[in-house]
Amino acid sequence: MSDHLSKQFDLDLEHIRTRILQMGDLVEGQLLTAIETFHTGNIREMQRVIDTDREVNTEEVGIDEDCTLLIARRQPTARDLRLVTAILRIVTDLERIGDKAAKIARMSQEVHQSCGQRIPRLPDLHRYGQLAGEMLRRALDSLARMNGEQARQVITADQELNAAFNAILRQLITCMMEDSRTISEVLDIVWIVKAIERVGDHATNIAEDVIYIVSGKDVRHTAAKTTADAGSAGQTPACR
Repeated sequence: MSDHLSKQFDLDLEHIRTRILQMGDLVEGQLLTAIETFHTGNIREMQRVIDTDREVNTEEVGIDEDCTLLIARRQPTARDLRLVTAILRIVTDLERIGDKAAKIARMSQEVHQSCGQRIPRLPDLHRYGQLAGEMLRRALDSLARMNGEQARQVITADQELNAAFNAILRQLITCMMEDSRTISEVLDIVWIVKAIERVGDHATNIAEDVIYIVSGKDVRHTAAKTTADAGSAGQTPACR
């Protein structure tokens, strides 16, 4: 590749990298707002999260087109091709996180509009959502910095999120057992909790792709996992 073509290729790659980081910022804001509105009950903000999903989808299509054109025009090889293919996977994970954020907002709307006074008190749920948001933020930061070690920390953090997921499910089961009137609302909240758990999975996927870009090692399905402390959840609080 000539020096001129090499410089143009680098510029094209940087443009794509900038776009995906901007998309990441958009999705992160969407997710954090969705989690916050479940607790505040702000229906207008919930709708804003849902509407933002169209913008996220547009970004996904645009970045996919940029990557396709780059491959067709520049025919990248080795590390450059690895970077482009990983970016294509990352943009898919970001779009799916956007979908989960919109789902959290939709389910929150249903819960608050149907019978908000019967929503169980779940102090751990807010922290649980924040954990997922922190994982996404750190995954995006590892991408911006091309930092494999930081990406590995995101993979490890997924174990903490999974432990929190199981603890909250136990809380929700307790709520239904103590007050059968909450069953409908609790089942909706289960979908919200599961959506947050899936956000953690997608953030982990992004971190694994960063490691692939940096080191060339595909750690999907092979990354070492730490054992979660089953006793860390503490006592299960009552619904009321």
